[in-house]
Amino acid sequence: MPLDAPQQSNMSRTAMKAEMLDAETELKLAYAWRDERDEEALHRLINAYMRLAISMASKFRRYGAPMNDLIQEAGLGLMKAADKFDPDRGVRFSTYAVWWIKASIQDYVMRNWSMVRTGSTSSQKSLFFNMRRVQARIEREAMANGEELDGYQLREMIAHEVGVPLRDVEMMEGRLSGSDFSLNATQSSEDEGREWIDTIEDEGARGDELVEKDHDLQALRDWLGDAMNKLNERERFIVRERKLRDAPRTLESLGEELSLSKERVRQLEAAAFQKMRKHLEKHGGEVQNLLV
Repeated sequence: MPLDAPQQSNMSRTAMKAEMLDAETELKLAYAWRDERDEEALHRLINAYMRLAISMASKFRRYGAPMNDLIQEAGLGLMKAADKFDPDRGVRFSTYAVWWIKASIQDYVMRNWSMVRTGSTSSQKSLFFNMRRVQARIEREAMANGEELDGYQLREMIAHEVGVPLRDVEMMEGRLSGSDFSLNATQSSEDEGREWIDTIEDEGARGDELVEKDHDLQALRDWLGDAMNKLNERERFIVRERKLRDAPRTLESLGEELSLSKERVRQLEAAAFQKMRKHLEKHGGEVQNLLV
């Protein structure tokens, strides 16, 4: 017997003992919660339809999830339904709640089916919960008609039946037919066999690339330092304040500090850059390549 069986049984018995609401009482409770945020009314509404949530949760046991977890997710869906229900629309709460309960359970099942995300779109969700059933029916009908379907024909017919792209059927077939494996599992039965994780390419930079990059950056720093030394003190100050600070200063603030006009500071800045460019030209295309 599953470890959660006693708790599950208690929850089921409690739900079966809950009151049955008639349409008028249900409507009053829905209005009390929506308009007055009456928690007692919400509690009665949730308890009355918990048996519905448990019943729907039981239909998803074949996916291998613990029943208690399914019931919990169904309860969350029921609470979402109660929070969003609009009694003015003239629909019974139970009818409205079914969608939210089912959606909550399905999301939980898909999240926990595999470590790899199985799908999130409506078409992928439809495939996940209907693919095997549709496939079995198509195969039965083909057999009854004496037809033989290859894999491609079968996937095409499933895609047409469910109303999804063929690529989604191919993707879902692969997800449902496989299982999760540890990347630390060995590729062979030998104790010293290579682990699967060793076959994954390292996307980081190689050692030789890092060394080359560091060398190029140091060369660029040296060249820029030499170019800065060709400037006079005022020009170096303007370049530092305009280009080498985390928060570059404006022409106006530099003009006020140097007792110069904004235009004069701009001219000095342009002249300083021109001097630096001329000095760096002797390195030719190497500088251009490093700055790209």
